[in-house]
Amino acid sequence: MNTMTNRRLTHARRGVLLAALIGVLAACGNDDKAVVPAAADPDPWPQVAWPLPQDAALEKRITDLMDTMTVEEKVGQLVQGDIASISPEDLRTYRLGSILAGGNSDPGGRYDASPAEWLSLADAFYAASMDTSQGGKAIPVLFGIDAVHGQSNITGATLFPHNIGLGATRNPELLRRIGEITALETRATGMEWAFAPTVAVPQDDRWGRTYEGYSESPEVVASYAGAMVEGLQGKVGSPGFLDGRHVIASVKHFLGDGGTTDGKDQGDTRISEAELVRIHAAGYPPAIAAGAQTVMASFNSVNGEKMHGNKPYLTDALKGRMHFGGFVVGDWNGHGQVKGCTTTDCPATITAGLDMAMASDSWKGFYETTLAAVKHGTLPQQRLDDAVRRILRVKMRLGLFEAGKPSSRAVGGQFALVGAPEHRQVARQAVRESLVLLKNQGGVLPLSPKQRILVAGDGANDVGKQAGGWTLNWQGTGTTRKDFPNADTIYEGIAQQAKAAGGEAQLAVDGAYTTKPDVAVVVFGENPYAEFQGDLPTLAYKPGDDADLALIKRLKADGIPVIAVFLSGRPLWVNREINAADAFVAAWLPGSEGAGIADVLLRRPDGSVQHDFKGKLSFSWPRTATQYANNVGQKDYDPLFAFGFGLTYADNGDLAALPEASGVTGNEGAVGVFFARGDAGSGMALRLEGSTGQGVTVTQVPESLEGDLLKVTGVDHLAQEDGRRLAWSGKGEAIVALQSHTPLDLQRESNGDLMLLTTMRVDAAPQSEAWLSVGCGTGCSARVALGPALAKLPVGQWTRVGVPLKCLAAAGAEVGKLDRPWSIGTAGAMTLSVSRVALGALNEAEATIACPGA
Repeated sequence: MNTMTNRRLTHARRGVLLAALIGVLAACGNDDKAVVPAAADPDPWPQVAWPLPQDAALEKRITDLMDTMTVEEKVGQLVQGDIASISPEDLRTYRLGSILAGGNSDPGGRYDASPAEWLSLADAFYAASMDTSQGGKAIPVLFGIDAVHGQSNITGATLFPHNIGLGATRNPELLRRIGEITALETRATGMEWAFAPTVAVPQDDRWGRTYEGYSESPEVVASYAGAMVEGLQGKVGSPGFLDGRHVIASVKHFLGDGGTTDGKDQGDTRISEAELVRIHAAGYPPAIAAGAQTVMASFNSVNGEKMHGNKPYLTDALKGRMHFGGFVVGDWNGHGQVKGCTTTDCPATITAGLDMAMASDSWKGFYETTLAAVKHGTLPQQRLDDAVRRILRVKMRLGLFEAGKPSSRAVGGQFALVGAPEHRQVARQAVRESLVLLKNQGGVLPLSPKQRILVAGDGANDVGKQAGGWTLNWQGTGTTRKDFPNADTIYEGIAQQAKAAGGEAQLAVDGAYTTKPDVAVVVFGENPYAEFQGDLPTLAYKPGDDADLALIKRLKADGIPVIAVFLSGRPLWVNREINAADAFVAAWLPGSEGAGIADVLLRRPDGSVQHDFKGKLSFSWPRTATQYANNVGQKDYDPLFAFGFGLTYADNGDLAALPEASGVTGNEGAVGVFFARGDAGSGMALRLEGSTGQGVTVTQVPESLEGDLLKVTGVDHLAQEDGRRLAWSGKGEAIVALQSHTPLDLQRESNGDLMLLTTMRVDAAPQSEAWLSVGCGTGCSARVALGPALAKLPVGQWTRVGVPLKCLAAAGAEVGKLDRPWSIGTAGAMTLSVSRVALGALNEAEATIACPGA
């Protein structure tokens, strides 16, 4: 990779870049002087003025403390452990600088733990960090959490629209208020560090984290970054800056996470340095100028080099050219992906400029190897001291040494703030302003609330679906209505207003009715997902599943006008659904305030308009399902709906019929799906073999395949013959396996809480030892016992059975080159039916296979 000092731009090009960045900062309301154009400096990186002046008294206080710290205590400050893997008692011994609650980590392991339980846990960790009874210094621990659309890990919290929806509002001041509310609800529940805002600039909407980005436009992202940081932290120089009602922000992910090749999460961003700065660094100058206290390093590589080990960018650019004065934190075990590193051994990441490693479940090993590296001189003392100083500086700016336990702080324990009515009103405003109207044939909208309104579709009455990923758990799946006591579904919002006006709203997810309605609102869209799970092979909406389209068409065939409300974390190819509906609304992932949709769709009882549509597309809408290079400003830009499009009620909303050819060839397989709908996934084959390795391989799974040891027949689960019954005869060992034509790299997936999920039904329990395995040949496979899990399952009932990928990796599987990602075998008699094998989230499994050694 070329270093930054080897890159040169023309003076004219440099002038354009600097002028653009100055303009972006001005749009944020920040002082233009935040960017200092250095006429003699030809590189594209802006020089940002860090807004906090040097504080001699603060620096002396840090120096005095560091002079008393042992090397063990210093190294501890560099390490962050996850609450699922570290206890307060561990913290008393190891004196780590920080803890976090990851997406699936909760008090007692329960995603629906109460706010009081969260606060109690925060108090326990704080007390442990301040306990000097076993020696050591009293240095308060920082508690971080992914409060990415509100304090979204906590039951009852206000859930704002995900960033993609906020981008459509074009309202930075609204973002500032959202930041303030998020900080209050986070502080009330015991934490003082929010891993937000995300300032990624997604360029390929197949990326599963697209909804975490405000826009494909760097200008829009930059206009929000400073405002959100100031909302979370308070404004530099004001009495409220970093006080007990605010949190420290973490601007993420540095750098290029939205530009990976083919939209692959944690992939490689191949780009010139000038374009990297122009597009992907746009959010950082305004965030730094607003005093952001932390920046999170990204999982991705830039031109082949992982960001967690990228000194030219982490140190030279971020801390040098842009004068960032906070500290750099890693992402979940991201250091383990640096060349030559493992999750438990990576001093190179600190040398490169990471100040604190998010060694979530690897913290103990990372601490020990980092300590050894300092003692051996492979990690320089100067770099160690710089990292510790940066961390202590942030803790002291936050007033953490004087704050006392979380429950005794300014708003600690004020649980009335969590989902407070005034907070929900702001979230409801955000929903209203985020909605984008794409079609309004014949001016069918707005609707009279005095009508009989049918509300249909699987998103109509589901807060979890309308809130999306990063909601109560990592992937946002498995939640129920009771988990959202301070929320309104979209149906509930419509029903409340219809009833008040003398009308009626009827809920029927399947669209069935006894009395014909005057109009139907069909709410449908993507199911919740987060990183890994969200990556798509194309932009086709639910390929092979036409249930939503069929529902719209059926209602239309009955002569009922249909309003389509589409829930999604990105623009998708939905031409058929747009054609079928009379009106089409892109509602994104609105969060807890479903009533905000009713505010715009329904008139007032007197017939006047309540709220007009304000939202404008912050992401261009694709013309086909294979239009991946679809960003404003790109060569040959030709979207279906352009960046900035959005109808109002005053506009002619008629739309001519759209083409219904998706452009998908059929060769694009679903990401992480190995078997579904009765056949092997794209690039996969089914293999049946005996103990000698001899057998048969089929690329298309037949409805019937009979052998002496194993028999395969079709079976119905959700559709006709969408599964296969596997019957072992017991006459000898037999294995059924899914094989990939090319080795699969599942290293990134094994880094988190993803599982290998098998949707199965036990028809006859195993009569002898059975196992599930993955592998890539001799010496790189892993096997886990299947029998104990199967014995607990009710016979004849479909269940999702999972095994964590990281357990398979720990058991010896080389997950970076699997050619057999799933196989089941036994020598005895056994009959199982299988309808799906795929990667999935931890909370999607109804039964879990025990990890080896657990």
